[in-house]
Parts: sequence; C-alpha cells; structure tokens
Amino acid sequence: MGREVRCNPRMQTLGVSESTPASESRLKALFWPSVQSGADVDYLGAQGYWVCSIVATISMLFLIATGSPVTGILTGLFFYLGGVGVRERSRYAAIIVFAYYLIDTLLLMQLGVVRIILIALLLSNVRATFIAANWNPGSEEAALPPRMDDTFGDKFADRFPQWLWPKVRILYYAYSGIFLALTLIGLVMLRAKVAVD
Repeated sequence: MGREVRCNPRMQTLGVSESTPASESRLKALFWPSVQSGADVDYLGAQGYWVCSIVATISMLFLIATGSPVTGILTGLFFYLGGVGVRERSRYAAIIVFAYYLIDTLLLMQLGVVRIILIALLLSNVRATFIAANWNPGSEEAALPPRMDDTFGDKFADRFPQWLWPKVRILYYAYSGIFLALTLIGLVMLRAKVAVD
C-alpha cells in the first residue's frame, strides 16, 4: 500500500519537499536560476525580497555605526522598499536598487568579496523581475502559488509586500529618484574633496 506524500506548497516552492527533486544547484538557483513554472517566478520574487532586506539591514547598521543615523535609516528604507517592489515584480525597483548599489560601490572604490556577491544577487533580481513581468500564466504549471501566512516569515515575505507595495509604489518612485540623485551628488562632492586634500 503506497503512502501519499503531502507537502506544504511553500516547501515545494523552495525545493525542499520529498516529492520535488532539486533541478539545479543552490548557487545557480541563487545567482542565475532557471524559470520553468509559476513557483519558480514566486521563488525569485521572495529571494529578491530577502536579498534587498539583508542589504537594507547591513547598510543601515553600518551607516548608523559610522555616525550617520539619518543616512542609515534613509538608505535602509530605500533598499527595503525596493525589496518590496522586487517581491511584487517591479522592474523599476530591481533596476534602481541594483544601479544604486553598483554606483555606490564604484564611486567609493570599495570592491570587496561581500560587495561583489551582493551586486551579483541584485543583478539576479533584475533578471528575475524581467522574467516575472513577461511571465504568461496560461497553463497549470505557470500559475503562481498562493501566498502563505502561516508563520511570521510567511507574513513578512508574502503578505506584507503584497499589502504595502500598492500603497507606497508611487512614493517610492519619487523617493528613490531623489535619493539616488542626492547620493550621486554627495559622492561626487566627497570624491572631489578627497582629490583636493
């Protein structure tokens, strides 16, 4: 008598259920995943959200620790809301977050291993949002999985972005544009001052 294996859809999405074979390595799935189903599209959005949330936290804590709490909070907000946009498949949010981080890295000349990994992950977010935006859910495999709300992590990564993005999307467009422009001006002035000294 066979035993039926029943899994949480989230477990299938993450590829950790007994009935879902791992189709690619974890590194490839993280940096350059293949997309073959709606579950893959949803997974990429969730992955992008977590990457942006981690970048937001690291950036905010670093800036606060170096004596720039206002800049830290504004930067953390920029990355976090960008992650919310990525979760909701916004190409603009993915591009602006990637562009900011890349420009910041190049202008500050701080090209370390962690920064290179984060740049690669943010570039993967851009690719993922373009794939998701062109995704055509015409078949059963292409349908996006339901968003969970069983645990705090589910509520934080699935339900909260879905609720928040429509409310802040237009504000984020304006905020991110102004934030990027002011940051570029500040970085150029800082480099000019360093060059003079």
